[in-house]
Amino acid sequence: MTTTTPDAARVQTWADRADVAQHSVDLLYGAAPPQLLHNGHPEVADGTFNYWWLAHVVDCRLDAHLRTGDEAWLDAARATAANIRERNDGSLFNDYFDDMLWYALALLRLAAATPDDAERDAVEADVVALWKHVVDHGWNDTHGPSLSWRKQQPGYKNTPANGPLAILGARLARRTGDERYLDRALTTVAWLEAHLVGPDGFVEDGLGREGGSAVDTHWRFTYNQGLYIGACVELYMSTGDAGWLDKAERTALTSVRELAVGGVFRREGELVDDDVPDTAGGDVGLFKGVWYRYAALLLDERAVPEVESLVRSSTDALWEHGLVALDDVARADGAPPAAVVGLGRAGVVLRPGDDWARPAPTQVGYSTVLSAVMALEVRARQG
Repeated sequence: MTTTTPDAARVQTWADRADVAQHSVDLLYGAAPPQLLHNGHPEVADGTFNYWWLAHVVDCRLDAHLRTGDEAWLDAARATAANIRERNDGSLFNDYFDDMLWYALALLRLAAATPDDAERDAVEADVVALWKHVVDHGWNDTHGPSLSWRKQQPGYKNTPANGPLAILGARLARRTGDERYLDRALTTVAWLEAHLVGPDGFVEDGLGREGGSAVDTHWRFTYNQGLYIGACVELYMSTGDAGWLDKAERTALTSVRELAVGGVFRREGELVDDDVPDTAGGDVGLFKGVWYRYAALLLDERAVPEVESLVRSSTDALWEHGLVALDDVARADGAPPAAVVGLGRAGVVLRPGDDWARPAPTQVGYSTVLSAVMALEVRARQG
């Protein structure tokens, strides 16, 4: 794809590189409303409404706002949050409990960043409504008290649903003072530890997917590790019990040792084979980003050198292999002027694959670029 060597030397600081990543999402995928972002680059059919991807866009825009103080990023977060509801026929809810929890987590952060009292109260009310809907429709005693993955499979319980529930419960307890949220978070993590967290801290994906109670041990995903890390850190913040940080650190170290190859998380759920073509996109594209987001919470509370080293080595590889010269990239039809200007100064675009140890394939979904955004925002915090 690239015919020009990208001049990476023009972007020296990791904060500037995080800006490149944020603007790259818009330059590569920007679309007119209500689409907002095309699902792939080059453009593909946009028939799929990726509710949970957009929830992570809200989070990413808030990361940029908190790092820079630029209100434009906060406006972008607001617009994306509203777009999710607009495209969902005006409703907050869908059939997937993990989707709704990602949206609720992003909205709670949006509320915290919102200065207007009335607007903030309205956003927080949406968070509470999402929580209530999820618990009322998804919580049951099958395989023990825990949350289902979706409405159509009440017996399928997994980390992608129960992890965000625990994180949100701990945060809502601190935000509202209502200990019932914390009680639910503690019950949820106890269930995870009883069924899906191994003695070494490795977190399995789920059980009961095909009926029965078999655990999907073949799905070894970074985001499951990240969710348990995040839940443990949030419970530490809510209880003051440092044992939760110990658990988070154990899982973080195990995930690095089990899932990283050469200092990089490569393809999810597969043995790495450099003869197999890389992919980029789909839901899997977002998995690494979840790990970085919640591993960063651990690093905010405790130095873990092996995890810090992984963040550095993997983002170094991302920056080395994911850059494309600006002049060699096809811009999306809805690329906003701010992205064009921002990347014009840099002269490069970040367009990685799912495997950061090699260049991207021809087709890249924006889920994959969001993981890169999250990782670079974490690296920018490290300096």
